[in-house]
Amino acid sequence: MRGPELKTTHRARSLRQAENDAEAKLWSEVRNRRLNNFKFVRQFPIGPYFADFACRERCLVVEIDGSQHVDNKHDGVRDEFMIAEGWSVARFWNVDVLTSMPSVLETIVAICDGRLTEAVLARDFKFLPAASLK
Repeated sequence: MRGPELKTTHRARSLRQAENDAEAKLWSEVRNRRLNNFKFVRQFPIGPYFADFACRERCLVVEIDGSQHVDNKHDGVRDEFMIAEGWSVARFWNVDVLTSMPSVLETIVAICDGRLTEAVLARDFKFLPAASLK
């Protein structure tokens, strides 16, 4: 049996401790299967990256982005890697999590329920389905 990757575990723990207000607010809504019984985890390692939130049973990554992510080319590389690994990626803005939580949660549920399967590239939201959903 393989043991834990200590470096990865340490990095994930440090990221969880440094979460911002929007991440903390979303975590309080999705933890302990509170969102339609879907299990989410925080700072989940996928290759060299850490997903803000992940639902392993639906292979969904949820990212909460601040202003530093505007036109960030690194995010595109990161998204492509996760999609190639079989993960769908949903990106929400911090401000939307803080001010429009019901809409954010309904969108996440729609993805998990399979009601949202097509790519969405909007100014305030991005959904990139895994290759298996395309």
